[in-house]
Amino acid sequence: MSGLRVMSAGFAPTVQDLGRPHVQNLGVPPSGALDPVALRIANALVGNPPDAAALELRVMGPTLEVTAEAIRIALVGTAAPIELLADRPARIPAYESARLERGQRFRIGGLSDTGVAYLAVEGGIDVPAVYGSRSTYARARIGGVDGRPVAGGDALPLALDTVPEREERRCADLSWLDEVGPFRVVLGPQDDYITEASIKRFFAEGYAASREADRMGIRLDGPVLEHARGHDIVSDGIATGAIQVPGNGRPIVLLADHQTTGGYPKLGTVISADVPRLGRLRPGDALRFERITVAEAEALRRVLEQRIARVIERFEPARAWLDEAALYRENLVSGVVGSAED
Repeated sequence: MSGLRVMSAGFAPTVQDLGRPHVQNLGVPPSGALDPVALRIANALVGNPPDAAALELRVMGPTLEVTAEAIRIALVGTAAPIELLADRPARIPAYESARLERGQRFRIGGLSDTGVAYLAVEGGIDVPAVYGSRSTYARARIGGVDGRPVAGGDALPLALDTVPEREERRCADLSWLDEVGPFRVVLGPQDDYITEASIKRFFAEGYAASREADRMGIRLDGPVLEHARGHDIVSDGIATGAIQVPGNGRPIVLLADHQTTGGYPKLGTVISADVPRLGRLRPGDALRFERITVAEAEALRRVLEQRIARVIERFEPARAWLDEAALYRENLVSGVVGSAED
């Protein structure tokens, strides 16, 4: 099979696109990228539509071998480079596209600067779609590679067996990563189940992302919240970014693999414009919250969409990087010829 051979998987990478939010009414979680902004920019660098399937990486990236004729890749969301493995190794910077050929091997190391990053491949990863999405939802074993994280020995099929040579591109504008302010929250729908004093404390004091985190959600370390009317409700719908407050009073922010209904009260919901920032959190990262209105949340989402469009419009030609192994394979100089006068 032409594509990518997984020599070493790293830390449980998964195939993700923009998810399947349109079937939550069937009880199917949306899944999809934890940081959809990074995914969209990675896809744009290699010439894909925004929803093409890519590899979502966390903690430690994989080691891969190209088994297609030629591929184009880009890594977005981390400053870690792509390391080409050869007798004379080279590095491809993050936020740049690059073309690789059959037999080349590359590795992505530790992702110490982010909670999540994306490796996009021109044409996308061509696993079967389930409910219109290739995203992996491991709890139900749907999407991705047999419904599970990618493992060593897997062969990842690609939509394209070869890609043309062309000028490579880089994302020079990284301003979308710079926002460090509070996470904006729309209050409700069950804020009346939480005491007024606890709600004030939630917005006034800081929290940290705990180690109890996965693609389903992040439990927060910080002020414990008190319930005013008990901690059980009739189960109702849940949106990505919802902040549940279970019986122990420790808030949980729900992410892409969240359940579609739940029976704990929801204090509020992190707005969609800030959800990508949630995906980037690492254990121990500090976070604060700010209350805003629905109208403000809608305006901020429009601002985010405009920012993404500007970032893509400002792509620049990639800086030259030297693949010495490829240079030597071409055997550009086979000898030295002196002038006739020598």
